[in-house]
Amino acid sequence: MTRIAFIVAFLCLLAGAPPQAQIAKPNILFIQADDLGYGDLSVYGQQKFQTPNLDRLAKSGIRFTNYYSGSTVCAPSRNALMTGQHTGHAWVRGNLAGNALRDQDLTIATVLRDGGYRTALIGKWGLGESGSSGQPDRKGFEYSFGYLSQTHAHRQFTDHLYRNAQRVDVAPGEYSNDLFTRETMSFIERNDNRPFFIYLNYTVPHAELRVPEDSIEPFKGKFPETPFVNAAADAKLTGPDEPSLGYRSQPAPHAAFAAMITRMDRDIGRILDLVRTRGLGERTLVVFTSDNGPHKEGGAEPEFFDSSGGLRGIKRDMYEGGIRVPMIASWPGVITPGTTSDYAAAHWDWFPTLTELAGLPPAKGLDGLSLVRALRGQSQPAHDFMYWEFHERGFQQAVRMSNWKAVRLAKDKPLELYDLAADRKEATDVAAKHPDVVAKIEKYLATARTESPNWPIK
Repeated sequence: MTRIAFIVAFLCLLAGAPPQAQIAKPNILFIQADDLGYGDLSVYGQQKFQTPNLDRLAKSGIRFTNYYSGSTVCAPSRNALMTGQHTGHAWVRGNLAGNALRDQDLTIATVLRDGGYRTALIGKWGLGESGSSGQPDRKGFEYSFGYLSQTHAHRQFTDHLYRNAQRVDVAPGEYSNDLFTRETMSFIERNDNRPFFIYLNYTVPHAELRVPEDSIEPFKGKFPETPFVNAAADAKLTGPDEPSLGYRSQPAPHAAFAAMITRMDRDIGRILDLVRTRGLGERTLVVFTSDNGPHKEGGAEPEFFDSSGGLRGIKRDMYEGGIRVPMIASWPGVITPGTTSDYAAAHWDWFPTLTELAGLPPAKGLDGLSLVRALRGQSQPAHDFMYWEFHERGFQQAVRMSNWKAVRLAKDKPLELYDLAADRKEATDVAAKHPDVVAKIEKYLATARTESPNWPIK
């Protein structure tokens, strides 16, 4: 070993990480499900079906129990992930037709691309359609394939998708998520020596509950069913890609829901096997999470599957069930297998995390903290506050401060306060007993957000 190599190795050991973790840019495979709840994986307690491949991923890495999405609905959540800013600072703060990142909105994909990564967006985007400032290739993705519009992504089967912002036909009967798996595997197999960043967004289990028959067959008759009647009144699907035709869910929604998640789990297993067989396992960070809590559209019944994992609320709620989601990370040789972390983290933490892992300078103006030490099982500073706001039901806010969780359901409503250490279901409002905590959070809220013309307080 040369003198320089010895010094590098010694410094790496002092930092508590293997030398290769410090000097090599890892491949990054970031997988995000759509409206998958905290309790929708068997490794997080799901009892009615199993997710063996994601369970295996958790056993090979770390599982977070206090991880939060960027928002309680998809577009702002994905904005938080891409830009490292929470919904008090982000440009996109709700599901609004025509949502698009602006030219000045820096994304982690742009930083990684400029830092030597080949970058791909596969699946649902929702942050800018073809021709907009948020078009994927204008936000750092060299390659993209999938749904650009979030309303178009309500469909599990469609006659077209977009490749590099250009419309491409999809053969009748092709399941979109199968195509996403295929595209991901193809991108991994490309003859390109640069490390990859793949942002894979399945549309499972959101909106219409539809899946190929070979996946639904094992679940037929397994659950009591209330047949779903497809009707235009059940949905608000508007936009250039999809008229308002209602969800086209299968008539057995419980079977379809379980089948969608288990098929996704199967396909993630295929991708992970490919990474290993190509000898990329120790060079690849794999992350799995969800964009928000479980939905109740298209015949879905989160109560039946306990999709919120015993937490209060679902999608569009500011309680834990609307924003706390699964998060699993695996990187052999760097992340200790079979570990669990109660560190409180959120979508906006990935921007600084990935730039640090890639050896790139930290960006300015982020709300996130790097999770590198937490991923390695080391102690690291916690967020002073974590913040969310939501505009579909008036102006609502949520704050997490240590184990305190505050929720405001309208601008003129008092803060509700919950002690998550003793009351993870947020059943007992203790604001009256802790005026000092409420006052501290109120002081923080006075500066927690910037004004936005699209998302005013009302």
